[in-house]
Amino acid sequence: MQKTSSRLLALLSLLQAHRDWSGDDLAERLDITPRTVRRDIDRLRELGYPILAFKGPSGGYRLDAGSQLPPLLFDDGQAVALALALQSAVTSGTIGEDAARALSTVRQVMPPRLRQRIDMVRVTAVPSPGSGDAAPVDTAVLMELSRVVHAREELRFDYGLDATGSTGRPRRVQPHHLVTRRGHWYLVAWDLDRADWRTFRVDRVHPRTPTGPRFSPREVPGGDVAAFVTGHFRGTDGSTADWPCIGEVVLDLPARAVAPFAQDAVVEELGPDRCRLTLGSWSWTGLAAALCRFDADVEVVGPPQLTSAFAELAARCANAAGASELNSTNVE
Repeated sequence: MQKTSSRLLALLSLLQAHRDWSGDDLAERLDITPRTVRRDIDRLRELGYPILAFKGPSGGYRLDAGSQLPPLLFDDGQAVALALALQSAVTSGTIGEDAARALSTVRQVMPPRLRQRIDMVRVTAVPSPGSGDAAPVDTAVLMELSRVVHAREELRFDYGLDATGSTGRPRRVQPHHLVTRRGHWYLVAWDLDRADWRTFRVDRVHPRTPTGPRFSPREVPGGDVAAFVTGHFRGTDGSTADWPCIGEVVLDLPARAVAPFAQDAVVEELGPDRCRLTLGSWSWTGLAAALCRFDADVEVVGPPQLTSAFAELAARCANAAGASELNSTNVE
């Protein structure tokens, strides 16, 4: 006999998959008595699910559309997939604060074994203009990559366009980071056979078991994961221009609030209310003006030309404000 919670989930899944069910059919599918079916239907109604009863030889049930969202029931795979989707939305800034609150709620009600798996996922969002076609990724593969990145375990995998992988020998890497960019997931790893950094499409990765020994982490070239990944695609998809003036600042805003408006900039989260922004422009003054549009305190990291541009822009703004004030006093 199934536990009550899992039985309710199975009953709800049946009601969602079929328009009408007789009480006897539900009892047979769930291996329970018709009386237990009626009792479980009442429990789902108490949770807020609008289940209608209709007359017949043995009675029947139908899940109707409701005006309010009732408590949701998920199996393990659905819960993990939902949490990963929300985490990706939070880091990319696509739906911002609502996604962060939803992720917090889902994580809070997860059993410890699932919460631990979700907490192992570390995602770096690399914003870029346009939205590439999202590539479907096997949740099990994504979770395994998250685990080996977190555990610092060497990984062997086939790399190909389908489930057969490549025809050559498997790749051997030290996995360091999972990155999402323009609808695709990437694994940033140190390739042991090529003695160099490589970026792999996760939807083409087919892990092998067992995994290898633990390794000591390395730092990606330049020390910035987002910049490294962006540089990997520079000139291949037209999403990142070679601006003559590139500056770096820290904004007193959360990364998820900045990313949707950052165009081809790279946004790195530094905390709940601070982020690092690397942006380019055709002129230093133009770059300073573009950064002012975020309406937040700005700390210039570099270079000095950007600091000078802010000073020049401030002087121009002060002159404009002074002229406006003088003109207003001359109007009777």
